[in-house]
Amino acid sequence: MPTVTANATAEQLIDQLALEAHVEGGYFRRTYEAESDAHGRCPGTSIYYLLSTQSPTGHLHCNKSDIIHYYHAGAPIRYTLVDPQGELRHVIMGNRVERGELPQLMVSGGTWKASELIVDSDQSYDFGLISEAVIPGFNYSDMQLATRQDLEQRWPQHLEQLKHLIKTDSR
Repeated sequence: MPTVTANATAEQLIDQLALEAHVEGGYFRRTYEAESDAHGRCPGTSIYYLLSTQSPTGHLHCNKSDIIHYYHAGAPIRYTLVDPQGELRHVIMGNRVERGELPQLMVSGGTWKASELIVDSDQSYDFGLISEAVIPGFNYSDMQLATRQDLEQRWPQHLEQLKHLIKTDSR
């Protein structure tokens, strides 16, 4: 991982890391894909993932695979997680461990998650950069973006807290 300096910008990192827009929001680039097994399934993949002030939300979605997130640099990122039983929790990834931020987060397959860039007065960054390791490997057919109808049916008790995390545009 290249060193990210204090004056780095989202635009520079998007360019230098060759990131592109992700359907969930933010920017990404696949950096690793293991060779597929005999059944055609890739056992593991890895990506860079960046949220910026231009695209500050990774919209609520669910993956079938387990995903390990590794924080690298920039502003902290808040994860909103809803497990299969409907329990909602928040975790902040960042490098300020003394404030309760985590440099690593494991999200089990079947857990709904969203991420949001936290820009505060203590930070001058316009981005948050992480990596993800996905096991088994990421496949778009294994991912579902949440809709308002999903929220109303699955977790009406969390609707007010989650509705801003639903992707509403066609990007």
